[in-house]
Amino acid sequence: MELRWLCRWEQQMLAVLRIVAGLLFVEHATVKLFAFPTAFSTPGPLPTLLLAAAVIELLTGPLIVAGLFVRPAAFLASGEMAVGYFIYHFPRSFWPAVNEGDSAILFCFIFLFIAAAGPGSFSLSRARPSPPDDAPLTPTAP
Repeated sequence: MELRWLCRWEQQMLAVLRIVAGLLFVEHATVKLFAFPTAFSTPGPLPTLLLAAAVIELLTGPLIVAGLFVRPAAFLASGEMAVGYFIYHFPRSFWPAVNEGDSAILFCFIFLFIAAAGPGSFSLSRARPSPPDDAPLTPTAP
């Protein structure tokens, strides 16, 4: 079954993925930093690494949602999720269903994809008059 007609929506769906993933990433930060919409599971003050992760999430999430500096922001967010997975989740179990690292893995690879693919439609970087740093790379002739 051929679904080529979906190709015309590629850039819009990339933007929807970027916006939804970015909003969920912001929520991860607000849970850690502001106990909103629920308190983080660790009682007391956040350990330094979790505080650093929350700051990265709070900085990169809105940039990804807005479509501004998407490639570097998504790459940093992807790396943060990879580090978080291997420091926090992986030592608890090899299996993501057991170590509760499913969302960290998904965030990591979604943001890695967005870093490679760019922002898609509906991004502030595409509205800038100068060539955006998120523009697709084109090969140059030697």
